[in-house]
Amino acid sequence: MSQLTLSLVIHNHQPVGNLDHVFVQATDRAYEPMLEALERHPYVRLALHYSGSLLDWLKANRPEHLQRLGDLVARQQVELLTGGYYEPVLVAVPETDRVGQLGKMRDYLLRRFGVRANGAWIAERIWEPHLPKSLAECGVQYTVLDDTAFKMSGLNDGDLFGSYVTEEEGSALRVFANLMYLRYAIPWRPVETVIDWLRVQAEARPGGVAVSADDGEKFGLWPDTWEHCWGEERWIDRLFSALEKNSDWLNIRPLGEVAAEQLPLGRIYLPCGCYEEMMHWALPPDAFSRLGEVRQELKQGEREDILRFVSGGGWRSFMGRYDEVNQMHKKMLWVSRKVHSLPEGKPKDRALDHTWSGQCSCGYWHGLFGGIYLFHIRVANYAHLIAAEQLADQAASEDSTWARIERGDLDADTNEEIILNTDRQVLVFKPSYGGALVEWDWRDRRYNLVNTMTRRQEGYHAALRRAAEQGRLFRSGQEEIPDGVKVKECDVHTRLFYDAYRRVALLDHFLQADTTPEDFYQAHYREQGDFLDQPYDAEVQAAGDEEKLIMRREATVWAGKVPLPVRVEKQILARAASSQLQVRYRVSNLNDIPADLRFGVEFNWGIVGGDSPYGYLKADSQRKGLGEFDGNDEITTLTVGSTLPDLAGEVQVTTNRPANLWHFPLEAVSNSEAGYERVYQGTCTLLWWAMHLEAPRPWQVALTVDLCDL
Repeated sequence: MSQLTLSLVIHNHQPVGNLDHVFVQATDRAYEPMLEALERHPYVRLALHYSGSLLDWLKANRPEHLQRLGDLVARQQVELLTGGYYEPVLVAVPETDRVGQLGKMRDYLLRRFGVRANGAWIAERIWEPHLPKSLAECGVQYTVLDDTAFKMSGLNDGDLFGSYVTEEEGSALRVFANLMYLRYAIPWRPVETVIDWLRVQAEARPGGVAVSADDGEKFGLWPDTWEHCWGEERWIDRLFSALEKNSDWLNIRPLGEVAAEQLPLGRIYLPCGCYEEMMHWALPPDAFSRLGEVRQELKQGEREDILRFVSGGGWRSFMGRYDEVNQMHKKMLWVSRKVHSLPEGKPKDRALDHTWSGQCSCGYWHGLFGGIYLFHIRVANYAHLIAAEQLADQAASEDSTWARIERGDLDADTNEEIILNTDRQVLVFKPSYGGALVEWDWRDRRYNLVNTMTRRQEGYHAALRRAAEQGRLFRSGQEEIPDGVKVKECDVHTRLFYDAYRRVALLDHFLQADTTPEDFYQAHYREQGDFLDQPYDAEVQAAGDEEKLIMRREATVWAGKVPLPVRVEKQILARAASSQLQVRYRVSNLNDIPADLRFGVEFNWGIVGGDSPYGYLKADSQRKGLGEFDGNDEITTLTVGSTLPDLAGEVQVTTNRPANLWHFPLEAVSNSEAGYERVYQGTCTLLWWAMHLEAPRPWQVALTVDLCDL
């Protein structure tokens, strides 16, 4: 019988800031059972990768797991892979951080397990051609990437049973192809089917290596997988026993041994890519749907020769699709530059570790497994970035309190942002976009108060709509319907609302008189003015410990059929050593025709625990939930807050002119392995006033915002 080598790679990861019970469940249902299975089957030798955030949790909570892992490493049954310590998208972070994170993981594995790892796991298998240089600098000799990129380069399935060499500026790297068949077959197809497939490959490609690399969570943590892998079906034990039984022709070896002993099959230069599903998720909704249709047509026509070139988008497209991903990514770059400018020493080391923690990949994309729509993951990334910036700003200040203005194109859109930076707050304003407040960092809490998500159409929403129209929805826990779509709520398809603008703060509205709260909630209304997302002129004034930003726009408000020229001016004042923000609006009629108008100021709050009893909203003294749809007339104080430790504070907005209030939750309809569901992303509050606007007297209102301890 011809010989074939099977190399298994398992990647174990939990993101920075993930909920503790998820770490516990993943360890109990996936990571621990896998180590036990390896102890029962010493013939099976493979590669494991643990992200640094998971290793840190295991050290603090399950040190015995690390001891068992160390024993398997010591007897050379397990090979450990390195990678970016906090699982960053390597192509998305600066070169200095990329090398730093790889070095941190390399040093940890050497110190804790006594091994010098020369193979790397690439987070989400996101690849760009410049990576070999950074990897080689950190001693990495090989990695594994999904076979999609190899096929996009022109290779066929039969060409993927071995490694290829690639390079950047002369820095060489071996790359192995992660075979899609095995990724989907393990553990979903019968063990006998997997062994038969491997036997066919051994006959066709003697001496070759078949690589299967995937997430460890699918072996017990994903829905319905624990019973399949470790319960009565015991799929993993049956697989491992089958591998042992067929050892006369099937070698089970870690990838590092293969890389050390087998010559590469040739040279290759791979295009930008990642795993196939993410390349689909990165596309705009219409393109996502059309790509699915085209790929299905090609499969039915057995046109694999064309299908391999029809792949989708790249990871960087997420920054184009989601302003929130781009905002956090560019914040990370901004903070990284500040931190790397610090002198060497412990403060810089602490700031670097916070920066690297804030680079954890899970908040920088969206797909079937969450990403940017996971509120607590965004909270954690921002918390570390805010902490890192605080350390850098403190080091740059001679005094313990400060107020300074920073200007620059923070989000890399060729327009300038203006940052009011104090020892208590960081306020990022975007004059080019309605003069909006797009980031509001409460330093003491390490919290971005406007960490919300805009409600967007997703490519998978079309499948939900079709299934609802055809009566093919079934709830989680119910018996499946043929060709059905799983949902957690039967009416979830009725909550598909899409916003025409970015949900941030200090957004200026002129609303038509017949606009209702329901219209505003469902985004089914028209603006009466031309201010919401349009450019404002900006000027800054700084005097000692006080910063003032003044933004103005002159544009049109339609009063009936009459175009009315109007000026909106808003002044924002922040002070050193103060947790208060003052906002003053002045609205002027530039015509001699009086008009009755509705003017509103929108705040969107990213308050942790907002859809639970821990989050709350108060209209004057009336307390409500942040997840409620409601309104109030003639209020003077709006309060939003949370009692959860991640925030444990509240924001009070006081107006000197009684206002009407509309408020509702921002909820994304997201899809996962568990089905479609509403996912809380923040709370929208609109304070609005009916005004009679007549020249030359302007209409004015003053808002005072206080950040308060509980």
